[in-house]
Amino acid sequence: MNLNSTYFYTATILNWCPLLQDSNSKNVIIESLSFLTSTKKSTIYGFVIMPNHIHLIWKNIEMNGKEYPDESFLKFTAHQFKKKLNGNDKLKDRFRIDKIDRTYQFWQRSPLPIEIFSREMLEQKLGYTHLNPLQSHWNLVTDPNDYLYSSCSFYERNDDKFKWLTDYREDF
Repeated sequence: MNLNSTYFYTATILNWCPLLQDSNSKNVIIESLSFLTSTKKSTIYGFVIMPNHIHLIWKNIEMNGKEYPDESFLKFTAHQFKKKLNGNDKLKDRFRIDKIDRTYQFWQRSPLPIEIFSREMLEQKLGYTHLNPLQSHWNLVTDPNDYLYSSCSFYERNDDKFKWLTDYREDF
């Protein structure tokens, strides 16, 4: 991902394991996104956290040390997942890979960033993101505004529970 370009970004938990069903794991994501925006490393326009993947509409603004913010995000959240799974060896073992550079892997390699070139494209991706919890194979809510781990109510109800979000209409 290039700095100062906006992307629709999908990252998936290894083997589509539903690690993110748990609110503690979802909160790891929220805390990390909040940190990246408070330190002005990223701008987040929209998101949804599903049981086994996430969608973000965001922009990397500046490097986080030697890493791009999206790389830091994946690394930090993986470390936090591992900490939170201490004592739950059955679930933690689902992520054991025993590679030379790591013992555990929580995110599948190669998340999918799609660069957004227009406001129309951003709005299409944001709509897709917000409707994801309603898909028949998820059926998490009947109204996308009721799904807690999404930016939908930020746009539709002026909900400010995620104060770190930026309204895309201010930037795009």
